[in-house]
Amino acid sequence: MLNWAIAFLVIALIAAVLGFGGIAGVAVSLAKIVFFVAIVLFLISLVYGMTTGRRPPSV
Repeated sequence: MLNWAIAFLVIALIAAVLGFGGIAGVAVSLAKIVFFVAIVLFLISLVYGMTTGRRPPSV
């Protein structure tokens, strides 16, 4: 999911350099949304993993 955020950020930077302000603004907004959704999902999975007490299998 962070790959999508980085992709939108790169699109925004390229659009800003080329002078497409509207497209750059939309791409930055989408990058922010995707980034924060990824952070929230990470935190939820972190808390779930800590509360269930499950450990990854040792090799």
